[in-house]
Amino acid sequence: MSQDAEVDMKEVELNELEPEKQPMNAASGAAVAVAVAGGTEKNGLVKIKVADDEADAAAAAKFTGLSKEELLKVAGSPGWVRTRWALLLLFWLGWLGMLAGAVVIIVRAPRCRELPAMSWWHKGALYRIGDLQAFQGRDAGDLVGLKERLDYLSTLKVKGFVLGPIHENQKDDLTGTNLEQIAPTFGSKEDFDSLLQSAKKKSIRVILDLTPNYKGQNLWFHSTQIDTVATKVKEALRFWLQAGVDGFQVRDVGNLTDAPSFLAEWQNITKSFSEDRLLIAGTDSSDLQQILSLLESTGDLLLTSSYLSTSTFTGKHTNFLVTQYLDAFGSRWCSWSLSQSGLLTSFVPPHLLRLYQLLLFTLPGTPVFSYGDEIGLEEAALPGQPVKAPVMLWDESSFPNTSGPVNTTMTVKGQSEEPGSLLSLFRWLSDQRGEERSLLHGDFHALSSGPDLFAYIRQWDQNERFLIVLNFGDVGQPARLGASNLPAGTSLPASVDLLLSTQPGRKEGAPLELEHLNLEPHEGLLLRYPYVA
Repeated sequence: MSQDAEVDMKEVELNELEPEKQPMNAASGAAVAVAVAGGTEKNGLVKIKVADDEADAAAAAKFTGLSKEELLKVAGSPGWVRTRWALLLLFWLGWLGMLAGAVVIIVRAPRCRELPAMSWWHKGALYRIGDLQAFQGRDAGDLVGLKERLDYLSTLKVKGFVLGPIHENQKDDLTGTNLEQIAPTFGSKEDFDSLLQSAKKKSIRVILDLTPNYKGQNLWFHSTQIDTVATKVKEALRFWLQAGVDGFQVRDVGNLTDAPSFLAEWQNITKSFSEDRLLIAGTDSSDLQQILSLLESTGDLLLTSSYLSTSTFTGKHTNFLVTQYLDAFGSRWCSWSLSQSGLLTSFVPPHLLRLYQLLLFTLPGTPVFSYGDEIGLEEAALPGQPVKAPVMLWDESSFPNTSGPVNTTMTVKGQSEEPGSLLSLFRWLSDQRGEERSLLHGDFHALSSGPDLFAYIRQWDQNERFLIVLNFGDVGQPARLGASNLPAGTSLPASVDLLLSTQPGRKEGAPLELEHLNLEPHEGLLLRYPYVA
């Protein structure tokens, strides 16, 4: 066989080989696809050209989209017309359904009660500094020194303090009494102006006591001088209002002839200057009818009295006194204290002081305290001598010189360092009183309970509710609260959270089952639970 015939046979054999077994060289794919015309190929390579039919077909059939006429023809077809109308109808039905749902939610949702108008004395406690020298301690007692104590008043969260009287007064001498002149022992008018400005910067209001004859036997002088005294009071009101005072206090108004008329006139002067000014009247009376008679001609006037001091210190009697007072006052804003000027310790036994702090801060109205109530300060008197205003116990230096031991837990300094002290309780309650709407202006509902317990609810609209339970008894006992007399829409929950106990041992925030709630002797509880629609 010739050489050329051998080459041809090899090419045929290579053609019959499987593609993966065919020999390859480094030639490019393009070289393989091109046949060499009229010549022979060396190295036994077979030249094959395969057309990419699919790619060519895709390129040939490239889509250019529908024309305008074609689109209009398709869109106008009966099927597409029905589809568009169906989608449009579904859209509007869905929109109307959502609108109807929103209207139903708005209509059925409980409406928020309109907040009542609140003046500054509605928002927290008032603090009486009746004796400026005793309040500041030994070897002190003027307006400059009081200015230095404003930071302390800020820690108590009180909204204002009642100062004095500090005006010029000669005992039982009307001509030597000037209600517009500050007694030199307390400082000057400039000192008073500086005190006012500093207090305002701390959002503390200043209420001036204008009780005329505070050094004498009869605070209003002789009955034959009443008209002259009343004229002096009116002039003093206008004078001190112009000076920037936020309010006034007059005590023993029950000794005034035709007291309601005088109070109405003085209230009119105060309110004519500004609705933001306050008038406080004080009386030693504990008779509810006498108290109400003093207010018959006045509007937004606070009255301090000895009404609560008649308590027999049982839950049942305290419940009676409070509910009777609130019912008699109706919608009128009231205040709570145990006297017009005295200390809590003069009326309340030591083991109930915490209970009364919780009571006064959680009743509807303005709580009014005297300096020292926050630490349990006690009045002291020598045998046969009249009671004098006690010296405020700031620290160890406030005690009289004595060789005996000093109880620092009775001082402001000592109690400030103790989280469980009476002072810490006062500060905490005062802060809560100013922040919670239910405690500020919420409704009051007394609950039925045992004879030693006094329990009530404070609630406002959809805000958090508060349940207060006070055990005046000497033994521990179950709460057994009854809600049968509650108005429609108000009920007790099965479980509440503990916010505060006046006794140590309970954990704040712990859930308590009302059915199994027990109180320790002389314990007060402040409990909370959410609003449920």
